[in-house]
Amino acid sequence: MANSEQWELPAALRPQQSRFDIDLTAIYRSVVLVHTEASADGYTAPFLGTERLGSGVVIRSAERKLVLTIGYLITEAESIWLTNLDGRVVEAAPMAYDQASGFGLVQPLGALDAPAIERGSAAKLALGDRVLVVGQGGEGHSLEAQLIARREFAGYWEYLLDEALFTAPPHPQWGGTALVGTDGLLLGIGSLFVQESMAQEGFDANMFVPIDLLEPVLEDMIELGRPRRTARPWLGLYTAEQADHIMVAGLTRDGPAHRAGVRLGDVIVEVAGHRVTSLPQFFRSVWNIGAAGVEVPLKLLRGADSLHALLQSADREDFLKKPQRH
Repeated sequence: MANSEQWELPAALRPQQSRFDIDLTAIYRSVVLVHTEASADGYTAPFLGTERLGSGVVIRSAERKLVLTIGYLITEAESIWLTNLDGRVVEAAPMAYDQASGFGLVQPLGALDAPAIERGSAAKLALGDRVLVVGQGGEGHSLEAQLIARREFAGYWEYLLDEALFTAPPHPQWGGTALVGTDGLLLGIGSLFVQESMAQEGFDANMFVPIDLLEPVLEDMIELGRPRRTARPWLGLYTAEQADHIMVAGLTRDGPAHRAGVRLGDVIVEVAGHRVTSLPQFFRSVWNIGAAGVEVPLKLLRGADSLHALLQSADREDFLKKPQRH
């Protein structure tokens, strides 16, 4: 990802203050740069790298200001630095990562001099509504967009949102960006660059995690470093949906699937005797068996051979290096 000072969005895409009744500068000041150096021997280093750059949004809990971002930026972080709109740099500590939603929470360890943004609800957004997508760096790193879709989203890394938000045009540095409504309230956090299909056309877009998913777990994340909910069974699989097949596209080293002898290219046909043909169906079938640690029986196709594997599932958190609590 390029340094935030080396690029700017075209002027035609940027928000124009004359089109909004809110103070855009105040919104820009709430978004900070998140620069992470992660452990080289961590589980996430091979596919996320050890140096990660994105944005984060200053929010307020009952007692203090925190920075909300997307969790993959801070997973297994050894150091985090936050930069505000004025260029002030403050060290920070990873506080929490909610695997289910994807939210990450960071604690600044010094005075950040950035205002907190108020949180709203994405439930009020309608298709076609105007929104702001705000990255760290002010007007030149922000754009005016529209909500083009809200739908289920399944990620190959055993991740599922019942309803994600999709906006276009896309922001080129989407990770941790703030999705802000025309009322100035925070509605979501940027997660991915995707391509959406509408009326037989493909659109480049960003996927956002709705802010509504934060409210039920925020206090647990602050207190415990993770939500209090029961951990889902994790298999250590990276899967791809091809037609009506679920193919194993990657394996976490020493994860449950790897230990059970699952191989790249295997096709997952059934979970506990139930046929699966889509990623959401596959994930829900696994999670419905029980909590992390439960045995998960899979039926696989390997070439012309039909195989059965019994996976001892795990808690994904147990495979990640833990942040130091502050």
